[in-house]
Amino acid sequence: MTDALHSVRLNTGSPMPLLGLGTFRLRGPEETQRTVDAALTAGYRSFDTAAVYRNEAEIGQALRELLPRHGLTRADVFITSKLGPRDHGSRARDACQRSLEELGLDYIDLYLIHWPAESVQE
Repeated sequence: MTDALHSVRLNTGSPMPLLGLGTFRLRGPEETQRTVDAALTAGYRSFDTAAVYRNEAEIGQALRELLPRHGLTRADVFITSKLGPRDHGSRARDACQRSLEELGLDYIDLYLIHWPAESVQE
């Protein structure tokens, strides 16, 4: 993921691919597996998901199975996930931890606020 023509260097020094696969409509393990496999084959090294998509576990499983088949490691891909509006404020840390657990990852490269909203406290 260090190809300067296909990535930008963030202020942290980490490269971020300029093109990534959005996973909003991916549903089910078979569709997710096929799509992630095709994306890796085509050279995609960035995957964008979110807690509200309810597919983080399937994305994580597909990556764990497919990265070795493509001769890649976790460090070769850039994973973005997003904080849902229900988890703004004091719930943000726990929400990020849940995304990490769902994805089965030690880290997420970029964690965004999915869309701004007032914090919902129950």
